[in-house]
Amino acid sequence: MSTNTYTNPLIIQRADPYIYKHKDNYYYFTASVPSYSLIEIRRSKTLSGLAHAAPRTVWRKHDSGPMSQLIWAPELHYIDNKWFIYFAAAETKKLDGNGMFQHRMFCIECDDQDPMINENNWIERGQIKTPIDSFSLDATYFEFEKKSYYVWAQKDPKIKGNSNLYISEMRTPWELKGKTILLSKPEYKWETRGFSVNEGPAIIHHEGKFFLTYSASATDKNYCMGMLSIGDEEDLLNADNWHKSKEPVFKSDLKNYQYGPGHNSFTIAEDGKTNILVYHCRNYTDIKGDPLYDPNRHTKIQTFSWRKDGMPDFGKPVPYNYE
Repeated sequence: MSTNTYTNPLIIQRADPYIYKHKDNYYYFTASVPSYSLIEIRRSKTLSGLAHAAPRTVWRKHDSGPMSQLIWAPELHYIDNKWFIYFAAAETKKLDGNGMFQHRMFCIECDDQDPMINENNWIERGQIKTPIDSFSLDATYFEFEKKSYYVWAQKDPKIKGNSNLYISEMRTPWELKGKTILLSKPEYKWETRGFSVNEGPAIIHHEGKFFLTYSASATDKNYCMGMLSIGDEEDLLNADNWHKSKEPVFKSDLKNYQYGPGHNSFTIAEDGKTNILVYHCRNYTDIKGDPLYDPNRHTKIQTFSWRKDGMPDFGKPVPYNYE
């Protein structure tokens, strides 16, 4: 079960949080900022220290064009001795004819070993193109047996709902290779409240299995986490090999006023052993206007354990405990 060993929320007004522990023993943090106008990184030798670390802006939105609006959900990855950030951006804040935002996925790269040293060290690798030119976002990356994989959320006009989850092998950190596989689409009631959504995928590996968590439903109190799992010996690019949980694995705790936990990532504690769940959450439900423009989705972290059957036990969102 999860325990509350850290101050929560860890960082206020940072949604879609991503924490990566690098080989230099620093924790690197990035997330959506309330203005949706830039990408920032902060770092610390400890998880708690991220709360007080000064953020460094490494990229700013364009004045116009495909990367000029609504910069969402950056993720920082270290691939082949270079830094990469995946993020989503749009050309306009307007919705399309289907009531969808118009985001596409993009990649920036930094060759310097210090990703925070200079904003000008980041170069743009452009859009990561998929077979369908449609609303797409929330990319993540992982490696297995010398192959690189990209997982993301995207709208298929032929499938009812707002977004599904896809996986593809990668040719380069900014180019897909071969087949694009549909892994999951919203189908259960808890995935379709407010909006039919599968988004925000995150990967963790444990004892011969990959676990892919994702977020479902509208970004209000209905937001929750689902999960797919697959064994190492199975083909990751065969959707039939992935097993989907029929119930959410992490959801709102009304008793403790924790609403809409989701868009998670995973990291490891300072001891190098304890698993940490990173996510955002609100402590109220009275949201004025569109929940996406409410800034109070705060970054939280908590430990979690593994059950005897090898499945993760995330417990419940821990209550706020800051003074």
